[in-house]
Amino acid sequence: MLTSLKLINAEIIECRKCPRLVRYREEIARTKRRAYIDHDYWGKPVPGFGDPHAKLMIVGLAPGAHGSNRTGRMFTGDRSGDFLYPQLYRAGFANQPTAVSREDDLKLINAYIGAVARCAPPDNKPTLDEINNCLPYLEAEIDLLKPRAILALGHIAWTHYLRGLVHRKLITRVGEYKFSHGASYQLPGDLPRLFGSYHPSQQNTSTGRLTSEMLADVLRNIRRFLNTSPKSKNSAAKK
Repeated sequence: MLTSLKLINAEIIECRKCPRLVRYREEIARTKRRAYIDHDYWGKPVPGFGDPHAKLMIVGLAPGAHGSNRTGRMFTGDRSGDFLYPQLYRAGFANQPTAVSREDDLKLINAYIGAVARCAPPDNKPTLDEINNCLPYLEAEIDLLKPRAILALGHIAWTHYLRGLVHRKLITRVGEYKFSHGASYQLPGDLPRLFGSYHPSQQNTSTGRLTSEMLADVLRNIRRFLNTSPKSKNSAAKK
């Protein structure tokens, strides 16, 4: 399992499928932000991160230009991570509440973090083609991990995770599963249970659209679900 995830990550890091994103991520890494002028920017696609035996898969949107694109680890070194990791720690999914660099000893516990896009996009907006180029990496991670729960951070992550399932004929329509903060669906067959949260972007957290208690509540629900014995996969009812 670990070796296979390492192979996926190695392929992600070498990816150059999207010329616009390659140009942008490398330009950001060259010019840098003044606050990080002495930092060595990662400037490459950002691989998945976490517990290779995780039962929770967390799906984000894309790396931040001066966050993950700088540090090389998901949700590390930016305001989104400053909000997310304390709640993962509080819920028992991380060994510490801070994420500063790849060398900071952070470990995820029963959780793994990926994204629908692995390169920092201009204006935080990857195109549909760019997301389509990246989705096979997320699907490969999920196929290997076989998680019991998926947490989609934001409407875009939610929609494109479901789009991948439609493409693979595992569900029929994205529209059957409406995104909202706190939404939870048992998908058909042996698919993981899907949970939704607003994305922990500064735009959401600074305006109060997403509070720490709102995210903590979603993570508590996931924890309760994972702590129960596996339930029937036949019901697609929203709870």
